[in-house]
Amino acid sequence: MKITIQGTGIELTEAIKQYAEEKVQSLEKYFDNIISADIDVGMNSHHHNNGNIFYAEVNLAVPGKLLRVVKEEPDLYKAIDKVKDHLKVELEKIKGKMNE
Repeated sequence: MKITIQGTGIELTEAIKQYAEEKVQSLEKYFDNIISADIDVGMNSHHHNNGNIFYAEVNLAVPGKLLRVVKEEPDLYKAIDKVKDHLKVELEKIKGKMNE
């Protein structure tokens, strides 16, 4: 699987890169034919009342489909976790349909 990561509005540290890559790579347990993953993490806006809102977006290419999931959270790592969890569910649905 080819993984590309970019940061928008934040400094993309080695720790963030590694965390996001590990989460996306763990999806291969559920679906072994993932072609590529484009990860975009960052901050959409500066909400003065609510603090910063981070987002994680992953575009996952699988044969015949492109899965796109975006989650927003006050904690960037939580947003990455939520994207991973959502993609896991989507991949399991696809795998279920392929096995029918």
